[in-house]
Amino acid sequence: MGETRVDLEHLLEDLRDAYPSSLEETILTEIIANSLDSGADRIALAADPASSTLTVIDNGSGMQRTAMRRYHDIASSTKVRGQGIGFAGVGIKLGLLVCEEVMTETRRGKTHVATRWHLASHHRAPWNWMPPPGLVGEQGTAVRLKLRTPLSPLLDPGFIEGALRRHFQPLLEPLFDSILAPHYPKGIAFEIDGRVIERHPAQAPDEAPLAIRMARRRKPSAVGYLLRQAAPLPEDQRGVAVSTLGKVIKRGWDWLGLTPSQSERITGVIEVPDLAASLTLNKGDFIRTGARGATYLAYRKAIQEAVSRQLETWGDARTGTPEASSRLMRPLERDLDRVLEELSDDFPLLASLVERKAGGQKRLPIKSGNLDLESNSFTAVATPPAGAGPTDSAIPDQPPATAPPPEQDAATTEPPSPSVPPPASTTLPGQGRSRAPMRYGLGIQFEDRPDDAELGRLVESTVWINQAHPAYRRALASRSVGYHISLAVALALAPLAVEPAQEHTFLTRFLAYWGQALEQPQGGRRRRR
Repeated sequence: MGETRVDLEHLLEDLRDAYPSSLEETILTEIIANSLDSGADRIALAADPASSTLTVIDNGSGMQRTAMRRYHDIASSTKVRGQGIGFAGVGIKLGLLVCEEVMTETRRGKTHVATRWHLASHHRAPWNWMPPPGLVGEQGTAVRLKLRTPLSPLLDPGFIEGALRRHFQPLLEPLFDSILAPHYPKGIAFEIDGRVIERHPAQAPDEAPLAIRMARRRKPSAVGYLLRQAAPLPEDQRGVAVSTLGKVIKRGWDWLGLTPSQSERITGVIEVPDLAASLTLNKGDFIRTGARGATYLAYRKAIQEAVSRQLETWGDARTGTPEASSRLMRPLERDLDRVLEELSDDFPLLASLVERKAGGQKRLPIKSGNLDLESNSFTAVATPPAGAGPTDSAIPDQPPATAPPPEQDAATTEPPSPSVPPPASTTLPGQGRSRAPMRYGLGIQFEDRPDDAELGRLVESTVWINQAHPAYRRALASRSVGYHISLAVALALAPLAVEPAQEHTFLTRFLAYWGQALEQPQGGRRRRR
């Protein structure tokens, strides 16, 4: 009988490559994320270059002896999807790649134990029980990394503080206290070598707080801000960062589909606690398929509108967005908009890709445990700062939107307030003409992926058609590109819209509506009751 063996070192290296940050930064942020998931409100870090050790101590819930045993297994976790931002203790396990030894002490109730762990070879990572060194107080967990080199960045207090401010920025700014209070009622305090990291609001010559209300909630479902500096920002600070439960997941302009003309001077952060349920398994990105993917895309569209409105207020032109289409593609995208509106009645998860029309968004029967997406309406508010910088009081509560009568086909939206910037189609000061409003529906772009067998792929709200595929070249030669694109779009949308077993039904329905789109007038579509 054979036995399956695992090259642990190679597995950990592959896991390391799945994260965009450096190995040391990934280790640090994942250890902190697991401390936050344990309910800690105080996390103390101590770097000792003389002994080449980094110690992280939290006052979380700690672990029982049984959980401590499983803690040393690869891919073992007791967490529930959507209830945390750490991934199966991966920070500790990646630490085996750069450490001579990893010591863990935990205390919960009457359980007070400690282990010593190291990577002995490619296939072996032995650990053993040891007497607790007494680093933990009444409860919590302590991790001590014995690094192989005294020159490791993990021994530099400046590197540690910089990584915490980049990856856990909302936890260090007072603006986000109100939206994070349900998850961290006592707040979070970080200490480095006995010094408490100061919490202070971000400042810039131009500041714009943002609040996004999803469905019928009175309180904002997401809050944040945009800042415009007088000088170019460092590369890692440019663009908008999206975070959930205090951990920054993505940063920049690409994920949002916007590219301002002064992108090097604009930064911002938006905290969305509900997106914790849409995180991928390694908590490094967001899911884009199924119900969780629809939640992420709905929030992305709401954030996109709020940010683009503020950019319009600042007079910042938008160019180079993935949704920008050539003149030849616009009729095709209009047909797709009509097809998606029809399909959204039967496949509600496509709601995040339906164009938002003037006067509100179509009401769609989406139900979710965390979000009331039944109406799928939202209000994105960009409030100019009053007084000295943004505060929680600058984001007023608004009454919930009134539910529409059952026979109506569109959802009502909240009345505009004086603090809402003008829409994208209004004329800005100093301009002689109005701008065309930005599209928030499905976009089509082309790319060359000769080694990819797929006809197209869905990235955020854009379908990228693989024009290097032999089928595309055949369609081009036979003048049937339109049908090829429709089929590629249907195949790309199927994983988002339905489960794998229902993809054939979705494709058939999509192509049927695609054919009917030619029979409908261009000025509007036939309403279905």
